[in-house]
Amino acid sequence: MEILTTNGITVSVETQYLSAHSNPRELKFLFGYHIVIENGSPFTVQLLRRHWLIQDSDGRLREVEGEGVIGVQPVLQAGESHEYASFCNLETEIGKMRGTYLMSRLDDGSLFEVTIPEFRMVAPFRLN
Repeated sequence: MEILTTNGITVSVETQYLSAHSNPRELKFLFGYHIVIENGSPFTVQLLRRHWLIQDSDGRLREVEGEGVIGVQPVLQAGESHEYASFCNLETEIGKMRGTYLMSRLDDGSLFEVTIPEFRMVAPFRLN
């Protein structure tokens, strides 16, 4: 598990290889990831946008940007958390992701970024 705290917001990431949805012969490697976002700040915040950098082990880099996460822009009171699961497809057995969330403090409307910790995705058969 990878964990990082920025501006009082802690992001935790766990990954897993989705062998049932992968096909190595066709260079299709699917990884699931589970994210927990915890608001340890004294403010109510809202997650507005996400920005991901996804890199395969062959150096190919993709960028993904969009509103919210999984179709929602969660509001987190102080002490609350939000969890979601998603997936990433790679063309290599190993890759990594990193990114940021754009968030807003609801009391004054100020915007700030929260860093998503870099995490690796490795097909289990590559560990031997």
